[in-house]
Amino acid sequence: MAARDIRKNFNAFVDGRGYAGQVDEFNAPKLTLQTEEFRAGGMDLPIDVTMGMEKLVTDFSLKAYDRNVLALFGITEGARVPLVLREQLESFDGTTTAVVHTMRGKITELDPGTSKPGSLAPLKVTMSLTYYKMQHGDQVVHEIDAENMVRIINGVDILAAARNALGI
Repeated sequence: MAARDIRKNFNAFVDGRGYAGQVDEFNAPKLTLQTEEFRAGGMDLPIDVTMGMEKLVTDFSLKAYDRNVLALFGITEGARVPLVLREQLESFDGTTTAVVHTMRGKITELDPGTSKPGSLAPLKVTMSLTYYKMQHGDQVVHEIDAENMVRIINGVDILAAARNALGI
């Protein structure tokens, strides 16, 4: 079917507070494998060997200069800010699907933008994540937990054997 699962709308929940009508933009974390080239005798070309993942970073912008979000910057080391982004997908057959991004991490940057008369100055918030889960409909597609060495991709825990070998 053409025109399936088109992103139509979204809402943010920061530390349990809803920001419908205030959240302006969201960039989900890029999932990037950290690789190193490997080439040994008898190989005609190098191959990439997965060595882990790159750091998970997300950002979002608010139309509001929200005091509650501003106060979450620089919280105690080890404390995590919960962030949930819910997206609505729609297909031309009328089917609506929810995509839920569940994240935990620390706010590493607050960019208040430039204040000018007659112009909006969005508050851009950047977070470094320790946990990320993306659920598409009723299926968990990605679940990454840095602190517990978990990387579930489409229902398969890629790191289960590694945790077992390490006694974790």
